[in-house]
Amino acid sequence: MKRTFDITFSLIALMVFAIPTSIIAFVLTFKERHPIFFKQNRIGKNKQTFEILKFQTMFNEISTPTGKLLRKTGLDELPQFINVLKGDMSIVGPRALTIFDIERLNWNDQFHSTRWDLKPGITGFAQVYGGQHRKTSWFWDKYYIQKNNLFIDFAIIGVSFLMNIFGKTKIRKIIFQKSSLK
Repeated sequence: MKRTFDITFSLIALMVFAIPTSIIAFVLTFKERHPIFFKQNRIGKNKQTFEILKFQTMFNEISTPTGKLLRKTGLDELPQFINVLKGDMSIVGPRALTIFDIERLNWNDQFHSTRWDLKPGITGFAQVYGGQHRKTSWFWDKYYIQKNNLFIDFAIIGVSFLMNIFGKTKIRKIIFQKSSLK
């Protein structure tokens, strides 16, 4: 059921975002003159490595003007719908981490092994409640792994969509009822 949802939602998202995706690709290619995609190895379900796609937001280690906007809204992650169609990712799930992240967070042990039972997601609790430390990220990943269902997926997708429209900071301020969040 989840895979059918992932495929259907990804196809719809790619159609809905076809025009913004085309505009972003055009700007990255002709205005900022750098590659459209950023590709990086990430660790997925059962600790299998896959290549994640994102829009390129940095050039020579510096955020580009377009990149800043794409990151602020989360639109840099639109190409990940291709990862979902390929079966590497899900729409909702734990954040896709690099080997470096796993080692830095010290999550390469038996205690954290359940994290690799699900495909990583474009969005998830840890992404929605982002900007916090590793214990909080682990809490949200573990919570999702234990409770995941389509109702929760729809709620997370709804919040993520609002973040794409209004920006992550603004929506997090509403969620947490605080004005000092980034």
